[in-house]
Amino acid sequence: MISMCERMSALQFNAVLLEISNQLSSDELEKMKFLCREKIGKKDMEKINSGIKLFQFLTERGQLGAGKTEALSEVLQQIHRSDLADKLTTLESLGVNTESEPDQEEKAKLDIATEVIAENLGRNWRKLGRKLGLNDVKLDSIGRRCPTELEETVVELLKEWRKSRGAEARTKQLIEALRACQYNLTADKVEDKLVAQGY
Repeated sequence: MISMCERMSALQFNAVLLEISNQLSSDELEKMKFLCREKIGKKDMEKINSGIKLFQFLTERGQLGAGKTEALSEVLQQIHRSDLADKLTTLESLGVNTESEPDQEEKAKLDIATEVIAENLGRNWRKLGRKLGLNDVKLDSIGRRCPTELEETVVELLKEWRKSRGAEARTKQLIEALRACQYNLTADKVEDKLVAQGY
């Protein structure tokens, strides 16, 4: 049985897809169809005359869903409609499930690490993001949210990473990623702050 919460998120997701469809020009739709041709197939491609129809075919083929928007986001980026891709990212951000978060102690450690990394990382945030497994579509979206505020950008980056990892997010993973990027000074500062806070 589908819960009220799941129905609501599905309704919100479909509403965003409808909004995106309404804002696509016929030329943009044709470009999207071209980019999705291998996912859909020539026969069905001829039936698509709206964004909604395209999204329905992508959903049926397992390429699109409430928690699976990367492929559509990438296509929207490629036709230079990052404003529409951001609508999907915003919806994902609102759909954070508190049940998939680490325990209270790990959350506190992650908050400390986030604060230290945000203060020290600066312009190198994309390299860390890739090391943490975030794709370029996600990184571009993060970069547009706070283009002039590097600290805020890093906070957004780590928020996205924590969301993607859910209950598996660990401070140790952040420290390992920092060292893998040769950001040893920042990694040391995180460890020092954790020790100072009694962790």
